[in-house]
Amino acid sequence: MIYDEHAPSYARKRRADPRIAAAIDAALGDAETVVNVGAGAGSYEPAGREVTAVEPSAEMIAQRPPGAAPAVRASAEALPFAADGFDAAMAVLTVHHWPDREVGLAEMRRVARRRIVIVAFDPGPLRDFWMVRDYFQAIAGLHSDRISSQALAAELPAASVEPIPVPRDCSDLFFAALWARPELVLDPDVVRPMWVWQNLPEEDRLDGRRRLAADLASGAWDERNGHLRGEAALDVGLRLIVSCNP
Repeated sequence: MIYDEHAPSYARKRRADPRIAAAIDAALGDAETVVNVGAGAGSYEPAGREVTAVEPSAEMIAQRPPGAAPAVRASAEALPFAADGFDAAMAVLTVHHWPDREVGLAEMRRVARRRIVIVAFDPGPLRDFWMVRDYFQAIAGLHSDRISSQALAAELPAASVEPIPVPRDCSDLFFAALWARPELVLDPDVVRPMWVWQNLPEEDRLDGRRRLAADLASGAWDERNGHLRGEAALDVGLRLIVSCNP
């Protein structure tokens, strides 16, 4: 698991963005007890609620800050809790890592009395993202088997899907959050914890970075994409899925 190896840099670079956090918190409604499945370092766990984290990586659990919610080492497919044990279950940018999505979703439904909140990427917008289109085309292949947010929502009862625009200055440095900050793609500390980066062949990483560095130096990147630097937020495929569990 790449997050085991890169947990320290992950915790530094993957800090919750308050605007994304606010959307997740609002989606949780009046839930008082929440289980966070695939919690990682806990960057989007809501304050003011009783949260229990579930994370399979001991290294990621070790990166959780002092005062974070208690964490249980377990997988999404085998949540060690009784049925209807929580008001809500949440999962943020983790479903695509689960070995068995259907079983994991069924487990979330089993333990959540009222609500399920999932943040996921819709693969459609990523195909036109400059990082994929112009420099790291192999990223598209990494998302080829990822289902759309609408298809994911169809696997849950009474689910809605809404886009979460990603701010230009997003503090959570996942790869699509760099849509207006191409220079950060050249920072090893920024890209190292990204699962897409670690799953690219080394040759593709080196070639893409060389071409991006050259285009930034020559001004070619700004000629094609410079208008993005003036945008406050962009839809890069981040989606909020909310399901009412019967």
